[in-house]
Amino acid sequence: MVVRSAEERQREIVRSARAAGSVDVTALAAELGVAKETVRRDLRALEDHGLVRRTHGGAYPVESAGFETTLAFRATSHVPEKRRIASAAAELLGDAETVFVDEGFTPQLIAEALPTVRPLTVVTASLPVAGALAEAENVSVLLLGGRVRPGTLATVDHWTTRMLAGFVIDLAYIGANGISREHGLTTPDPAVSDVKTQAVRSARRTVFAGVHTKFGAVTFCRFAEVSALETIVTSTLLPTAEAHRYSLLGPQVLRV
Repeated sequence: MVVRSAEERQREIVRSARAAGSVDVTALAAELGVAKETVRRDLRALEDHGLVRRTHGGAYPVESAGFETTLAFRATSHVPEKRRIASAAAELLGDAETVFVDEGFTPQLIAEALPTVRPLTVVTASLPVAGALAEAENVSVLLLGGRVRPGTLATVDHWTTRMLAGFVIDLAYIGANGISREHGLTTPDPAVSDVKTQAVRSARRTVFAGVHTKFGAVTFCRFAEVSALETIVTSTLLPTAEAHRYSLLGPQVLRV
């Protein structure tokens, strides 16, 4: 397949990245019938426009108002890293008796890793989180009502935020589609952003847990500043120097 103009090539690259989750320079060059350097130039242009983030030998798509990965896809990417992060995040429970667990695959893994040896109340908008804990010994689950988003199986809109606003929660485990020092924590969907904003507002302590690829990524809706976090839990794939820059904004940064 030969795509002639740069605009057509770049549109095809974005489509491929979103469909597959990532793209490879060598494969794209063969598919598009152009030189590898042409593909690299296209990827640089797309990165400048916030549509992809380059990696060694390729790129992956950035989530935006027009594109968001599904929970099913998230359950297939960076899974060992997410499990390490979730386990470390669950250990931060301390003496919290009430916990908010966000939507998303990493928060779901955190929920599954929470200790159940003492009474714990978990508030969540996520159907998978509620399902994972519904039969757990000593755990009381409060599922927030609202409209269910099909891609993430989580509730949103005013029903959700109104119910959440009525609680004072000891600890919130929050996910995000992107976190940056300049723009804080972001997510593509305004309705999701409202729920996350309220969760941070309702919690005494907030922990962000996310893989290294979230850092530096920016999507459409900002719901919290980095300074609102008590702790950031990520992996050692985030460079030490970058972790230190985030810690200067207030939170403790744990790399596992």
